[in-house]
Formats: sequence, C-alpha cells, structure tokens
Amino acid sequence: MTENRCENFSRITDWCHALIRSLAPREGNYIDATMGKGNDTLLLARLAGEQGQVLAFDIQKEALDMTKALLKENGVENRAKLILDGHEQMDRYAKKESMDVICFNFGYLPGGDHNIATAAKTSVAAVQKGLEILKHGGFMSLCIYSGGDTGFEEKETLLAFLKELSPGEYTVILQEYYNRKNHPPLPVLIFKK
Repeated sequence: MTENRCENFSRITDWCHALIRSLAPREGNYIDATMGKGNDTLLLARLAGEQGQVLAFDIQKEALDMTKALLKENGVENRAKLILDGHEQMDRYAKKESMDVICFNFGYLPGGDHNIATAAKTSVAAVQKGLEILKHGGFMSLCIYSGGDTGFEEKETLLAFLKELSPGEYTVILQEYYNRKNHPPLPVLIFKK
C-alpha cells in the first residue's frame, strides 16, 4: 500500500474512502448524498479532476458552509455543486444512469445537532433513487450506523431493502467490524451490473 493510502481502517469512512479510490473511475460523475463536514465531497472532487463533476447534498446550511470551506482550502471548490436539499431529492439534479459513484454516510453531522439525522424512510428513498441514477458498472458506498442516538430503525430498514435487491441487477456486499462490540458501523457496497 502506498503511504497516502495507509489509513486507520478502524474508522468506517477511511475504509470506504480506500475502496472508492481503488474502484472509482477517474474524472467521473459522483454524488455525495450526505455532505456532512465535506470529507466525502473532497475525496470525490479530487477524483473528478477537471473533467468530472460532483453533486453533494445536505439539509443543513452548516454542512454546506463547512464543505465549501474545505473544498476551497484544498483548491477544488469548482469541482462540486453543493446542494441544500435532502438526498431523497437527488433525482431532481441528476439524470438516470448518469453517475459512476454515489456515497452515503448515514447518521448526523459530526459535532452537530444529534436531533437532525438521516431517517429510515428518506434514506431508503434516496438509495432507491440513487440506484436508478447509477450507471451500469457503477457502485454505491454506504456507511450505516446504529445504536446510541441513531437507534436501529434506519439500519434494519436499509438492510431489509438491500436484501431484496435483484441479484441479477445488483451485487450487495455487506462488511462488518467482526471483533467490535456495541453495534459497530457497517460498510456496504452495491455494484450495479
């Protein structure tokens, strides 16, 4: 592994970032469905280069402002369109089969109000719309949390939805932190055939 890819894989986001970097086409079209502090958006903006594009969604202006500052600090602010809207509305901004990668990091804004978090109903709707927006050969990355503030409803609802996806159309790979207690997060990859 090269030095820039040696990461602390005890963090789900680092694990998902490593997978995205290794699997995503360069200069493609990407969606960060849950902008948060902008780390996923930054990763995708770097992959997009000058030819690709990134759409990033969040319902909190605070998340948009933090992401905008992070992108500017890294000189890639022109590579992403930051959208103050729910991820379940992504089909208003992206055409069917137009995106190479879509990433989700469910839960709440780190350091933000824990009462403002993703929810089972809108998260499943967003994943469903995302699957339509993905190109054939594209993939989706999901960081699914449970326990504590987020509860289990979203996790269980998402997993039930993913289990029913047609194996002829999608490959769903569920990973887990096997030696951790207290409901560790689940990284999931969905490949569209």
